[in-house]
Amino acid sequence: MTTRGRPTAAELATARDRTVPDVLPAPGQPFGVLFCGINPGLYSAATGWHFARPGNRFWPALYLSGFTPRRLEPREQDLLPGYGLGITNLVPRATAQAAELDAAELRAGTERLTAVVRSHRPRVVAVAGLTAYRTAFGRPHAVTGAQPAALAGVRLWLLPNPSGLNAGWSLPALTAEFAALRAAADHP
Repeated sequence: MTTRGRPTAAELATARDRTVPDVLPAPGQPFGVLFCGINPGLYSAATGWHFARPGNRFWPALYLSGFTPRRLEPREQDLLPGYGLGITNLVPRATAQAAELDAAELRAGTERLTAVVRSHRPRVVAVAGLTAYRTAFGRPHAVTGAQPAALAGVRLWLLPNPSGLNAGWSLPALTAEFAALRAAADHP
């Protein structure tokens, strides 16, 4: 893991298949939303921070939608449990692109996610990534927003992938999706 801000090319190359630890409230602490990414990118694995790559819109959308009182930097991810928030991934291993994951690996990720949900009991699980969600959960026509099925008895929500590479979603549109999630999470 790099101790500076931006990882070097060598650090990125050695980050493949590393994991980034989940950020979760302690058992029994208030837990509103568990954000679930697809899997860590090499930049995140090299830094040890979720959604760490410059250009990723997770942190700006989290702030602009009212989940946090200020824009947090990825290195401040450990503050999230204090806001009743957490982060995990469907697949824990880092890749250069989510397209490197196969369907079986994504489907297996739902088992891992279910275990986290059962042990920590958030009010809502928000999966960030339509294509990965559709494959992992076997719902090929799923759209963003509240999902008809729950996960281990917990409401399930689908968000667009906040990656800067997802040009189909502007920051304002992404923020609106996060704000809808926040409103739903605030009303059990």
